[in-house]
Amino acid sequence: MELEDMDCLGHSSESGPGVCVAQSVENGGFGGDGRCCKQASPPRSGGSRNTSPMSRAGSRNTSPLRQKVVKTKPRGLDEETLATFGKVVHADVQMEDNIWAMLPEDLLHEILARVPPFLIFRLRLVCKRWNSLLQDSSFLKFHSSVPSHGPCLFTFWKNTQTPQCSVFSLPLKTWNRIPFTFLPPWAFWLVGSSGGLVCFSGHDGLTFKTLVCNPLTQTWRALPSMHYNQQRQLVLVVDRVDQSFKVIATSDIYGDKSLPTEVYDSNTDSWTVHQIMPAVNLCSSKMAYCDSRLYLETLSPLGLMMYRLDTGHWEHIPAKFPRSLLDGYLVAGTQKRLFLVGRIGLYSTLQSMRIWELDHTKITWVEISRMPPKYFRALLRLSAERFECFGQDNLICFTSWNQGKGLLYDVDKKIWSWIGGCALQSYNNQVCFYEPRFDASIY
Repeated sequence: MELEDMDCLGHSSESGPGVCVAQSVENGGFGGDGRCCKQASPPRSGGSRNTSPMSRAGSRNTSPLRQKVVKTKPRGLDEETLATFGKVVHADVQMEDNIWAMLPEDLLHEILARVPPFLIFRLRLVCKRWNSLLQDSSFLKFHSSVPSHGPCLFTFWKNTQTPQCSVFSLPLKTWNRIPFTFLPPWAFWLVGSSGGLVCFSGHDGLTFKTLVCNPLTQTWRALPSMHYNQQRQLVLVVDRVDQSFKVIATSDIYGDKSLPTEVYDSNTDSWTVHQIMPAVNLCSSKMAYCDSRLYLETLSPLGLMMYRLDTGHWEHIPAKFPRSLLDGYLVAGTQKRLFLVGRIGLYSTLQSMRIWELDHTKITWVEISRMPPKYFRALLRLSAERFECFGQDNLICFTSWNQGKGLLYDVDKKIWSWIGGCALQSYNNQVCFYEPRFDASIY
């Protein structure tokens, strides 16, 4: 599919279908915190007489508390003028075409590089010059130096065997549908996302396949087959400085511990065989990658298994889990922060959701937060109800399979909030955090 044919439609989370740009407010304004800002009415000059006892001798003392206020209209103003009385009037700024058309190319690219990626597709309709932005190396250079506009949720599912994808922008609070017909018609599922790239794994009907794509540029490629080509647990890691990526393949999802760990490097376009994971009893297939280390939960021996990407070796960390932990998810934070999220309690009336952080020095889990009961009851109405948990940049997202809701926790600000308008389309959605970037290369 050609890039120019890409259809990026936005759906407002608050007002139904619409384009993915902020609606302007005509009646009143909105401040930076989302509150309605009303203009203060100007003081009106009254025409009432002076009733002060100092001004008229012998008159009754009229207290200000008992004084009758007579509202009058300023003289000399008609109804139309009065309707706009006191409003701030801004003079129209005339945009000189001959000046703005001569805007330097580098300055234009630097401005457009700060526009949220999904709005770029609408701006490309302005002219041929802007339509060719995504092929311009100068624009991509500025875009690569600009931080992400904010976290997004990438949702993937299949409807009648047709891949569907929507991205929910948390800062803009809008849904953006991305066509996924550019991928081959294989049976694949979502692995994860990193640095603007998305990884999938599946079968092409004959062999196990791993593919990496950039949904914004509609580009993809299948990776070479692994030395032990089986369905494996995979993790995608992108290095934006080096403009490369790696895929780590651990044991298979059925628990075959005889498979060695393999790592794909985009610089060499090949897989490297590393150490076999020591014999352990994994308690979850969920993994977390942070600070060049991959972590998995184990029951025997109790604790964590850590894989060092720089050395290619596994190590055991004897970090005992909290008591009465029902289900635990490892979530990677920024730098070296590693979180454990799970439910505590044997009975539904006593259950609670808690978050711990690993103390790397003492090798213990330290509780840092608890989900408020009102959020816990709204997210999980039944004690056996399943939920998903994943994180990025000290943000932890909770999704419920049955409720179709999304709850966000900011570890730094210690704030819990519902993700407004983020209703999952179906129970078989696969969700992960996603950073839309045009400069993410699949090679």
